[in-house]
Amino acid sequence: MSDIILTIGQADWQKEVLESGRPVVVDFYSTECPPCEALAAKYESLARIYGNDVTFIKIFRQENRELATSLGITGSPTVIFFRNGERTGDTLTGGIRRADLTRNLHALLPDQRAAELAAAAPSTDTRVDVAIIGGGPAGLAAAIYAAQAKRDTLVIDTALPGGNVSITHQVSNYPGFVTPQPGYLLAHYMAEQAKAAGAQFRSAVDVTRVDLHRREIVVDGLETILAEKIILATGTSPRLLNIPGEREFRGKGVSYCATCDAKYFEGKHAVVIGGGNSAVEEALFIARFATRITMVHQFDRFQANAVSAQKVLDHPGIQVLWSHEPRAFLASAETVNAVRVENLKTQERHDIACDGVFVFVGMKPNLDRFGDELTTDEWGYLVVDESMHTGIPHVFAAGDIVHKKYRQITTAVADGTIAAIAATAELDHA
Repeated sequence: MSDIILTIGQADWQKEVLESGRPVVVDFYSTECPPCEALAAKYESLARIYGNDVTFIKIFRQENRELATSLGITGSPTVIFFRNGERTGDTLTGGIRRADLTRNLHALLPDQRAAELAAAAPSTDTRVDVAIIGGGPAGLAAAIYAAQAKRDTLVIDTALPGGNVSITHQVSNYPGFVTPQPGYLLAHYMAEQAKAAGAQFRSAVDVTRVDLHRREIVVDGLETILAEKIILATGTSPRLLNIPGEREFRGKGVSYCATCDAKYFEGKHAVVIGGGNSAVEEALFIARFATRITMVHQFDRFQANAVSAQKVLDHPGIQVLWSHEPRAFLASAETVNAVRVENLKTQERHDIACDGVFVFVGMKPNLDRFGDELTTDEWGYLVVDESMHTGIPHVFAAGDIVHKKYRQITTAVADGTIAAIAATAELDHA
């Protein structure tokens, strides 16, 4: 552990935190914890900048569970802040960003001193052979191949490694696994394999700027990554319905992630919007918790694989409204309590009382940060050649952001494989 960070246990809590007389930031960490690993470098870097004004502390949560529980801390990493012995600011968990840490550190200090320290933060340049933007299956497969080819490889992601796979409750069709695998575990295996091959990671960072022509990527406003080759693997995000109440109540009864939120629907009624593979498979998962599910689908049959679709139709707790579309999400006490739907055949509308809604109506490519420099198809997906080259020299793309007929974990991995092999081959012959 760094000499600028104090490691303590429960016995030292009173003295070092509550009676310190200084602002204090505390990181409750665990072993075998990828988010903790992602946080560690940021935490130490900030300790070197702010350590003369703020005491940085780490506590091993697994050996101090009583203290952690008393503070309402149930996961790692969790970072909390204290001023004059009183807890203040945000409680940060999971994939913690440097910007969120910095904002809370500044709140502990006088404005002028916070500004001085922020200005003193050093900037750095990092040169790599292959920079991969995106840590889902495509990016991780690319990292494995590039790193195994003995190329300096860096994976950059605004979240933790895994992409959408990490929030998929089960993956039943990935080759090599006879039994279904939890999505987060499959993603973990991929990330660990990339690390073992030598790939480096910048996880849960803010991508401040990307210049594809100069092959420069700035993360957290401080580190400029200069790459010989760039592989774009930024994946997709849930497509919005863009109806009244959707944006206002996202996270307040409107969810796009069954793995994240289904557990809160024990014994409740959930509405599921959609009828494709994701909607059908996630509805079956939600049904493990919810007593009742109403699916709202615009067509008169599912656009999903026949096996899963039949399971939904046979499930006693799932009702399907065919030829209906949602028109608004309604709320009471800041939480969604009804969905207004329209019968597409009769144009009649009515409200479905519920405890919340899950939306699964497709995905859109995450390409906003790249502007209009790249060639896309009519749906906004990147056009690439057989070696995954984009129209910009030395820039490749892989995974769900690419124009193709099928988007599966296996096709993303194939894209990442091709991009990495092509990129490393070009480096070998440069």
